[in-house]
Amino acid sequence: MQAQEILRQLRIIPELDDLRQYVRSFPTNALMGMGAFAAITTYWFASRPKALKAPCDLDLQSVEIPDGERARRSTLNDSDELLTHYYSDGRTMYEVLQRGIRVSNDGPCLGSRKPNQPYEWQSYREVADRAEHIGSALVHRGHAHTGDKYIGIFSQNRPEWTISELACYTYSLVAVPLYDTLGAEAIGYVIDKAAISTVICDIPEKARMILDCVGGKGRTIKTIVLMEAFDDELVARAKECGVEILSLKEFEALGKANLKKPVPPKPEDLALICFTSGTTGDPKGAMLTHGNVISNTAAFIKITEINCMVGLNDIHVSYLPLAHMFERVVQCVVLTHGARIGYFQGDIRLLMDDLKTLRPTIFPVVPRLLNRMFDKVFSQANTPLKKWLLDFAFRRKEADLKCGVVRTDSMWDKLIFRKVQASLGGRVRLMITGAAPVSPTILTFLRAALGCQFYEGYGQTECTAGCTMSLPGDWTAGHVGPPLPCNAVKLADVSEMNYLAANGEGEVCVKGPNVFLGYLKDPEKTAEAIDQDGWLHTGDIGKWLPNGTLKITDRKKHIFKLAQGEYIAPEKIETVYNLCDPVAQIFVHGDSLQACLVGIVVPDPDFLPIWIKKKGIEGSYSELCKSKEVKDAILQDLLRLGKEAGLKSFEQVRDITLHPEMFSVQNGLLTPTLKAKRAELRQRFREHIDELYAKIKM
Repeated sequence: MQAQEILRQLRIIPELDDLRQYVRSFPTNALMGMGAFAAITTYWFASRPKALKAPCDLDLQSVEIPDGERARRSTLNDSDELLTHYYSDGRTMYEVLQRGIRVSNDGPCLGSRKPNQPYEWQSYREVADRAEHIGSALVHRGHAHTGDKYIGIFSQNRPEWTISELACYTYSLVAVPLYDTLGAEAIGYVIDKAAISTVICDIPEKARMILDCVGGKGRTIKTIVLMEAFDDELVARAKECGVEILSLKEFEALGKANLKKPVPPKPEDLALICFTSGTTGDPKGAMLTHGNVISNTAAFIKITEINCMVGLNDIHVSYLPLAHMFERVVQCVVLTHGARIGYFQGDIRLLMDDLKTLRPTIFPVVPRLLNRMFDKVFSQANTPLKKWLLDFAFRRKEADLKCGVVRTDSMWDKLIFRKVQASLGGRVRLMITGAAPVSPTILTFLRAALGCQFYEGYGQTECTAGCTMSLPGDWTAGHVGPPLPCNAVKLADVSEMNYLAANGEGEVCVKGPNVFLGYLKDPEKTAEAIDQDGWLHTGDIGKWLPNGTLKITDRKKHIFKLAQGEYIAPEKIETVYNLCDPVAQIFVHGDSLQACLVGIVVPDPDFLPIWIKKKGIEGSYSELCKSKEVKDAILQDLLRLGKEAGLKSFEQVRDITLHPEMFSVQNGLLTPTLKAKRAELRQRFREHIDELYAKIKM
């Protein structure tokens, strides 16, 4: 009777009596076949995957705020009031750690490993105790939230990085991350700007870099605390510069012997200064409060609360730079819920081994890594049959996605995608990508292949990390989701580029509790970023889609990001390269879906034949422009000039193509004032650009 009731409820046939009469007319074998079919059908209906419950109507993911500025907010908000926090006992990052201790019941917190070894874990209480010891040592040596409060942290991702940061928060001090890609000169600038007297480093090489900045210039550094072992030569050199070198171990012992009562911060207190590498000029120090970080954290929790709430059993893999806010916000989410953070070994080449050992459930990524994953999967489909199977399996999984179904237990997962899922440890259930745009094709494929909830966010340091993010259930690509619950977003007119807010296009502007205070000791740059009404101007051009999500379409200034998140100012690079003797004009292009730059060079028709003849190459101008030898020679000279001018490796072009026709007003590639029309140049040379990138990938 139970099976009959299931059949009736499933409406396989309209009436059970009709079924009896229908079945009696069949011979026994047919009856058995019908029974088997009914059983299979019943099992399929009962066990088929269910779509995730969307947190809102996905056709209306944001709504306009009645303020007359066409600003929009998330529909996840109950009102126009923006989200400042999620938990009442977690309104600062100091409280976040205390909450983590409580909800985890002092469970494992931070983990690390040595080569070919398992992860070793420190508990929440151990982390909090070490933070108090380091913080007490800082206070004992004269640091205080009312005076000398800026503490530099210059290290690769590791537990001591996070513990040092938490030490600052325990005593209302301010963390100032330093990182290699700033360069020695910029690091010296940051130390001066923030008047940093103590830096906590991981390895002696970084201490030497700081001493190079300090040497004989009377800078503020007085103490360097080193996590790794160091020699007497370093101590002697530091002493000559008026700097004391201490090991982290003895620094903690100093704090333990002079333990101070914690000085918890308030939400409005400054938490950290994140210096952005920028594109031109000196780095800018974005001042972020505890409230800024907590509101951004709360927004992520709000979005994932129904389908993917972080819990005690979650493990996050930390490998993205802690000096940037993307990783910091993810860590804040993890610590809030008493979950675990496992750090990679410090070598990105060993990340896959770390993943297999750690088996994380939370895996934040950047587009550059996604590109590699995508390429690796397709490189293994090296026969027509394998390519066909991969494509067919993807289409089946994509069909699931379109229905809101996310899973790893389909036939296609077992046959085709099991290896790629296992390469990440086999347990990843939540991924988020940010820092730079990701190709919609790659994002959709990996969402299907990995079978986990995979979000895309958009933002910048000045709004803590994110200001928009895709929602659960909306697994379409090509947009960055609606505004986060912690901020409103409006589009401002950029009339010179014909982007008008009335048409749903314009510069993306952000307002809310996640927007930073401003740039350290730089009111002029602060006024350029935040207008009088409190709106942060991002410089990106966006467009509202019909469902209330945002699509990033352009950049207001000629500044863009590469796939790894590095900002590029092409005019600065072109100015350097124009010093190359055989170059008359150059257009440097960077695609935000690519990891490097390429260039279009117009050689000087008068000087090129003379210059290249010295290298033993002759020919007509048109012949020289087609010559690979000539192209290679010019490229090498460009790279030489770039290196001499101090261009970073990611600011150098990877390849170029030679074009014989000058850019001019007449052919539409220059303005009447002879400035490059970058959009027109990009469109004109699209085919050449695509060919260059294709060759680089080969």
